[in-house]
Amino acid sequence: MPDSNRIFLDMFSDPERLAHYADGPRRFTPGLDAVHRMTAILLAEHAPADAHVLVLGAGGGLELAALAQPQDGWRFTGVDPAGPMLDLARRALGKDAGRTDLVEGYIGDAPIGPFDAATCLLTLHFLDRDERVRTLREMHRRMASGAPLVVVHSSFPQDEPARTRWLKRYAAYAVASGADPAQTEQARQAVAASLALLTPQDDATCLRDAGFSEVELFYAAFTWRGWVARA
Repeated sequence: MPDSNRIFLDMFSDPERLAHYADGPRRFTPGLDAVHRMTAILLAEHAPADAHVLVLGAGGGLELAALAQPQDGWRFTGVDPAGPMLDLARRALGKDAGRTDLVEGYIGDAPIGPFDAATCLLTLHFLDRDERVRTLREMHRRMASGAPLVVVHSSFPQDEPARTRWLKRYAAYAVASGADPAQTEQARQAVAASLALLTPQDDATCLRDAGFSEVELFYAAFTWRGWVARA
């Protein structure tokens, strides 16, 4: 893992941050609960009633719990490099933990599948472009032909002054949603300095370069974008 991303992995292992983890994504990501509902709908368009779903970046368990609730026939494999985050996921899943396998690691540690659907939410922005395409290719390799993929992550214009303007809006939204201003400023600075962010156009190209087709934008909110595609 690049040293810059080690910062974020360490953050996701910090006990104090983990105690309040569920609040963070909702404060920084507009409409996160709606994103989870839309993800379930998009996957269900093509995934069977007994689908096996790959969830990359599953730590915390927010999307796992949201996907499991309306689909009692689905089973899940969740992958995340942060063990403490997977512990959170087990607790978030509750009774649905029995139909979920959790794997500590990266995409290369995931079973070969084939999976009937896959998600990668709030994760790919931690990877530079080459690693992002490689990860998506590995996901594609593990998916059944035609299986749906949903990805959501930070993606916005990268030319200046637009980049700085959007990062300020990212922070302003979090503060307006109840996040601590000082911690929010630290987060803004870390995102600006450490993440290899791409434009929405380049992110869509990454999906196609990895072998996905029918790439469609379904979500756009401040610095966030979401796509659905087919393997």
